[in-house]
Amino acid sequence: MGMSATVHPRVLAYLGRALSLELSAVQQYMTQASLAEAWGDREAADRFRHETVEEMQHAERIVARMISLGVAPGASQLRTVDTAPTLEGLLERNTELEDQLIRHYAEASRFCQQIQDSENLSFFEALLAEEQSHGREVAAWLADQQGPMPVALARAPR
Repeated sequence: MGMSATVHPRVLAYLGRALSLELSAVQQYMTQASLAEAWGDREAADRFRHETVEEMQHAERIVARMISLGVAPGASQLRTVDTAPTLEGLLERNTELEDQLIRHYAEASRFCQQIQDSENLSFFEALLAEEQSHGREVAAWLADQQGPMPVALARAPR
């Protein structure tokens, strides 16, 4: 287990922050599943539960990665859960959280590329691709909730 000496300390910091973000996402989606259930929106509750499982799987992979590098996993700080009074509001909060995850994995990937750490680069790039896909899914769900844009707004100059 003494491999951590060969891993750049910033890579370990990126892993620790990733674990914090993923566990924050687990907590947020789990809470939102309960909220949706309380609102009587079974479909949204089920989708949030699915999101919870996906983010937990990411957290498990990060823990396994940290252990393989010889470090004790530890999430330094969980974000507070962002709630809202509507499904649309919850999805807006989730878009922000997914954007934060995407930015983190992109930054970690760039750093690993700079220091030529191909093994951790592959690890972070895989998580980045999954979060980008997940971010698109959340954005599409949000767009569905918001409905079609009125024609006048769609044509308005930006």
